[in-house]
Amino acid sequence: MRISSLRLQLLAWVVLPLAALVTVNLWTSQRNAVSTSDLVTDRMLVGSARAIAEQVAMADGVLDATVPPAAIEMFDTGDRDSVYYRVETANGRLLTGYPDLPGAPQGGSIEASYRDHRLRLATLSHAVIGAGADSPIRVTVGVTLAGHDAMVKRLWFSAFAQQLTLVAIAGVFVLLGLRRGLAPLIRLRDAVRSPDRSDLDPVEVPGAQSEIRPLIDALNAYMERVRAQMAAQRRFIANAAHQLRTPLALMSTQASYALRESAADQRQEALVALQASSGRLARLAEQLLTLSRAEPGSRRPRADRINLTEAARQVLEGQAPKAIERNIDLGLDETGPVLVIGDGTMLREMIVNLVDNALRYTPATGNVTVKLAAIDREGVLTVTDNGPGIPAEEREHVFERFYRIAGATEEGSGLGLAIVREVVENAAGSVTLGDAAGGGLKVEVRLPLAAPGDSPVRSPAR
Repeated sequence: MRISSLRLQLLAWVVLPLAALVTVNLWTSQRNAVSTSDLVTDRMLVGSARAIAEQVAMADGVLDATVPPAAIEMFDTGDRDSVYYRVETANGRLLTGYPDLPGAPQGGSIEASYRDHRLRLATLSHAVIGAGADSPIRVTVGVTLAGHDAMVKRLWFSAFAQQLTLVAIAGVFVLLGLRRGLAPLIRLRDAVRSPDRSDLDPVEVPGAQSEIRPLIDALNAYMERVRAQMAAQRRFIANAAHQLRTPLALMSTQASYALRESAADQRQEALVALQASSGRLARLAEQLLTLSRAEPGSRRPRADRINLTEAARQVLEGQAPKAIERNIDLGLDETGPVLVIGDGTMLREMIVNLVDNALRYTPATGNVTVKLAAIDREGVLTVTDNGPGIPAEEREHVFERFYRIAGATEEGSGLGLAIVREVVENAAGSVTLGDAAGGGLKVEVRLPLAAPGDSPVRSPAR
């Protein structure tokens, strides 16, 4: 089951590895407890065997083996253990004890079964003065394992209690540390959800750790982008309302004039003017919608492989009637496909605005040339005309929305180059203005060329 709480996840990442380490430690503690119990039991067996061996002596030429009570009583630990012993001469003659008791290696200990009991046994050799060939004697002492096992349990349970206490204390301290460490995140949540926040001002969380600071910075940067987009939207709505108010008022006036006129020729003149105004209004609305679509975040980004040459050819075919009407030489200079990555519809709108601006400001019998080429991994689109051009000090301002050069006589909304810049920047390109050879304006757009493995070529939407 997946844990959704960050606090519980962090606690689990700390406590679970600690619990695994405790498990390993308990296993080693159990082995250490067994080793300790073995060592204590062996020392007691050797001590008991030495106490018995020291009581063996020659009496009237005969070996006498007397078992002192202390040798047996040292095993009385309250666990009701049974003690067995055997004392024999060097040649194997039994002096006292249990004749069938198993022996143990000299200086060592073993565990063996005897009379349905598990015993731990130890054997000790001891020289007896005057015993002759019967010396040294061998004393074997065995004891059942009840006390031994009880000692193992006590040692292991003591270690278990200590480890469990350490884990519990560690868990408590981890919880306290998490509560303190996650406090900035809680304050960040409260600051974002606070009902007092009615704007998108940056969030400040005092005492935030360096690991949380990037999250706060990213959140503030995101709110800054949202605030900028909202401001741009408000400016767009205000500017659109301002720009639409004048042509709508003019159309209303022209319609009223047409209704009042009784003469057919004057009414026809007013209707023609009304039709022209409606056309300009439609063009303005179309440019406003195009600009809205060109803004970042307004539509899903497209990354199609577009033939810019084919898009320019389609635009020039659509603009040809306007050029012919004004006797303007509209030409296309290209040497082959120029493939770029971007939104085909928006790239075509970019070319439409560039050519429309050039035709609008080029005098009759002038010329407008669209040139395409692939240069240094970039697709270069150049639109030149022999119109009045744009003064150098005005060239940066003309990319602003609704900006109009002072004294301009041609009708326009001031949106054409603003749309061009938005589209070009969204396609990771650049646009610059310069002087055309022989006078006029030169607009140069540079876009990254498509790599050979990019998506298939798509025709730009008409």
